[in-house]
Amino acid sequence: MKYFVGIYRLIVAFLCLAFTSVAWTTPNYWVFFTYQTNFTLGLVMLWAGIACLIDGKQPPAWLKGVLTLYIVVTGVVAATLMPADDPATVKYVFGIVTNVILHRVVPIMAVIDFILFDAHRRFKWHYVLTWLIYFPIYLAFVLIRAQIWPHSGPETGGDPYPYGFIDVSQIGWSHMWVTAFLCLGGFAIIGLVIFLIDRILPRKPLIGTVRN
Repeated sequence: MKYFVGIYRLIVAFLCLAFTSVAWTTPNYWVFFTYQTNFTLGLVMLWAGIACLIDGKQPPAWLKGVLTLYIVVTGVVAATLMPADDPATVKYVFGIVTNVILHRVVPIMAVIDFILFDAHRRFKWHYVLTWLIYFPIYLAFVLIRAQIWPHSGPETGGDPYPYGFIDVSQIGWSHMWVTAFLCLGGFAIIGLVIFLIDRILPRKPLIGTVRN
């Protein structure tokens, strides 16, 4: 089964890296939370997949957990807060809309991987708090970038804010901060759910075996 798990993880890595590849030719796409989380997950899944095949050491539990959290967030935010794709600006890889893979397929595959293939009961309680560090850093990056390069895109007309719910030029600073704190609270809840699932599941992977 280790080969099945390894190949599965390599497929996830391929999807992540292939469908974020458009950002290499359109660099302002790296401001999207979706592209950052999927690309990083792709690298970690590449590590995890190779480790399965050669009986190597798996990525640290904290790292695997934080990426599981944020790829789930990517899927949830895309399903609840994001507008439908604009046909005029949508990107394709292999004839497939990138957001279909990055917002739907990869998050589902990552959750399956976490539940079935990961060893469990490795998360410490404070991981739920330290996992949250990425979002403030990401938000600071977006806000500082927008102030320095106010017409850098990626949105139509050069709008530097990748998502409307943090677009200060449209909703104002006070509304943006309220939204940011609500998002952080939502991330904490999802992180807690992931932590509890990890605690409930058996220590050994449900399918396959891995070297921790």
